Amino acid sequence: MLDAFAKVVSQADAKGEFLSSAQLDALSNLVRDGNKRLDVVNRITSNASTIVASAARALFAEQPQLIAPGGNAYTNRRMAACLRDMEIILRYVTYAILAGDSSVLDDRCLNGLRETYQALGTPGSSVAVGVGKMKDAAVAIANDPQGITQGDCSSLISEVASYFDRAAAAVA
Repeated sequence: MLDAFAKVVSQADAKGEFLSSAQLDALSNLVRDGNKRLDVVNRITSNASTIVASAARALFAEQPQLIAPGGNAYTNRRMAACLRDMEIILRYVTYAILAGDSSVLDDRCLNGLRETYQALGTPGSSVAVGVGKMKDAAVAIANDPQGITQGDCSSLISEVASYFDRAAAAVA
């Protein structure tokens, strides 16, 4: 796993170059917006159960065949596994937000996930819809302006959304 700093340094080192002004500016912006990043991670983490539960409810309302007899989330054991997987994806998204880099999400969560779901007969498209619903809930919570560091958070919110999009694309 590389955070944004390690990634930039590693890339420059591989080329035998000093860090460029643009790279230093990007890292300075990351530091300057660090409190906003921490606020977003804290909000998502504090509301993880709500995010997962509301996303699951919305998914099962749209796709009731998943919880019907014979469905992939039918029985308490399968439902629990579904919720667990959604929570794991959400957790790794928060790690990526904190690090400012998707490598931890890719390396420890998404690599091989589609193949695992295919082997289990889990519809990846349904998982992707669930991830999209978590994205909507998480972005709404992260975008609430009350009680957080003030300032423009549009690029951070866009980054947050991109991690969910990456996860949805990985399983679809």
